[in-house]
Amino acid sequence: MTLDISIDDSRWQEAGLRPNAEQAVAAVLAHFDLDVDDCELSLLACDDARIMELNTEFRQKAKPTNVLSWPAVDLSPEEAGGEPLPPEADFTGEIPLGDIAVAYETCAREAEAAHKPLVDHLRHLIVHGVLHLLGYDHIRDPDATLMERLEVQILGKMGIDDPYTLDDSPNQGRIG
Repeated sequence: MTLDISIDDSRWQEAGLRPNAEQAVAAVLAHFDLDVDDCELSLLACDDARIMELNTEFRQKAKPTNVLSWPAVDLSPEEAGGEPLPPEADFTGEIPLGDIAVAYETCAREAEAAHKPLVDHLRHLIVHGVLHLLGYDHIRDPDATLMERLEVQILGKMGIDDPYTLDDSPNQGRIG
């Protein structure tokens, strides 16, 4: 797997971003029987200020968010709740998936509010981001149901509890 990681905020390094990101990406790819050695993606580990710039530029939302994704190819299904198209290798034989950015402060705040370890929430956000790269989304309710079910399955294989189990946290619920 070619996973290009750029750490713009040193707190991510201290939080063990690299091994946790590699584990989360590998878990998603394995779930879909994609050969990790064939896939290519990048991850920007930044702070709220940087992700707010990106969110403003690409989504016209002038606020920080937890994770952003930019798929290399639009694989999303036309029909709500449908399966996305499978990713295909390019002329080099690699499967370009796209780019993900995660914001430290937002991730840490959400993890604390949900009473969950930061690394578990980080892995959830990366699983979520990779699913976006693979064409999954949560804008339409049937798509959200499918995406959340996949997240729970993949995270469960990683030993992480269902992040959508409701508790008293004000930030519990859908990501993005």
